[in-house]
Order: sequence, then C-alpha cells, then structure tokens
Amino acid sequence: MITFQKYERPQTLDEAWELNQKKRNRIVAGTMWMKMGTHSFGTAIDLCDLGLNQIEETDEEFRIGAMVTLRQMEKHPGLAAYSCGAVEAAFKDIVGVQFRNGATLGGSLWRRMGFSDILTVFLAMDSYVELYKGGIVPLEEFARMPYDKDVLVRLVVKKQPGAFSYQAVRKQRTDIPSLNCAAAQVAGEWRVVVGSRPARAVVLRDEQGLLAGGITEESAAAFADYAAGAVTVSGNMWGSVEYRRALVPVLTRRALLALKEVQ
Repeated sequence: MITFQKYERPQTLDEAWELNQKKRNRIVAGTMWMKMGTHSFGTAIDLCDLGLNQIEETDEEFRIGAMVTLRQMEKHPGLAAYSCGAVEAAFKDIVGVQFRNGATLGGSLWRRMGFSDILTVFLAMDSYVELYKGGIVPLEEFARMPYDKDVLVRLVVKKQPGAFSYQAVRKQRTDIPSLNCAAAQVAGEWRVVVGSRPARAVVLRDEQGLLAGGITEESAAAFADYAAGAVTVSGNMWGSVEYRRALVPVLTRRALLALKEVQ
C-alpha cells in the first residue's frame, strides 16, 4: 500500500515541476506500478488538469501526452496505421484491458523498465520525449539517462517513412515478457530493438550491411546471428540466461520476416 500526506492538482507545468523538486513528492500517473509497493510519500502530484491526455496527430508527427492511457494508444487508428499494427501488438498483452485503461504513457516511459513493451516498440521509431526543463530528447538517449526530478510532458513520434513489426515471448498472455523485439526500416535505416533482457531495451543498427539487399530468409538469419552476439542478457524468474540467449536470434528473425510482410 502507498500513502500520501497531501494531494495536489497543479494548474501549470511550472507548478508541477516546483512541487516535484521536493524529495518525498511524487507525480502520480496512473499509479498502476507504484501502488504495488509499500511506501509513504509527501505530496501526490496529479497532472490531470494539464491537458496531457490527448493524442495529437499532424502530417509530420504524433504528440502523445503523458496522461494518455495505454488503451488510448492501443486503439488509436493513426498509430495503428503508421506502425503497421506494431503498437497494438506491443500493448495488447500488457496485463489486461482494465490495467491499460489506468496505466499512462508518462508513468510507463518514465520508469524505463527493462521489460517495457512500450519502450521497445517506440525505440524502433523516430521518437523523442519532451521534458519540461530538459527539452526535446531522443528516446534512445532518454532510455539511458538516470532518473531525475524533471517532468515528462509528452512523447513525440515523427512520421518518418517506415514499416514496423513487433514480437514477444511470454510464459502466458498478460505476463511480463521473457524477451521482446521490434524491427523497423525507418527513414531508410534498419533497426532491431531487443528488450526485457531483462535490462532496458537496446537498439541494433545494420552497421555491417547485412540487410542492404532487403529482407530474405538468409539476410534475416544473418542479422539474427549478429544480434545473438551483440545483445547481452541475464536471468530472472521470467527466463534464464540460456533461455534468453536462445530467444534473441529467434525473435530477431521472426521480427524481420514479419517486417518484410508489411513493407
């Protein structure tokens, strides 16, 4: 159980940022993961009055507010079309519909959890986070940053020409993935993202030109072999080192062949 001494609904981002600078204060963004621990905090900072619960789509980009729920993203027709269904594929097995109706983009991305399906799929795209003080930061850079007391405002996904696919292995539906993988060709660049290692997702690029001639059974297998050597894994209750090591090339190959089907 978690307890708070006070509850505040700031009316501006500046007010939210000021409140968040106190060590024991916390931004609450769904609290779907936070409530699973036993903690006592100072002030609960609710961003619900800041208009961050919308997905804005233009010809150039998606702007996804920090208070947008996972379910909103899962069912957004624009995201579905642009991502070739990869966003829905990544989100559909995150616990259950009730959970996804409460969990938010901001809470999920800020934690940068190793098993995050959300981080993995958006790392395959030309994605950025907007921080109140830190400004616009590439998602790949944000994923490596330490935690601080800034405020995550939104995720920005540029509509670069591309195609995307997503794969994951779970012990059962709705469980945390043992390994997840997204593949993409975006703005002419090949990317494979491997997450739930169980560390944070990593981005692999085709620096050796293995996919220069396109995706075939042979090139997908070659890149899968490269990924097997490039991605480090460790073990936990969702998979041993040996199991994850075996999964990396399998999911990489599957994701690339699925990508071929939507190009």
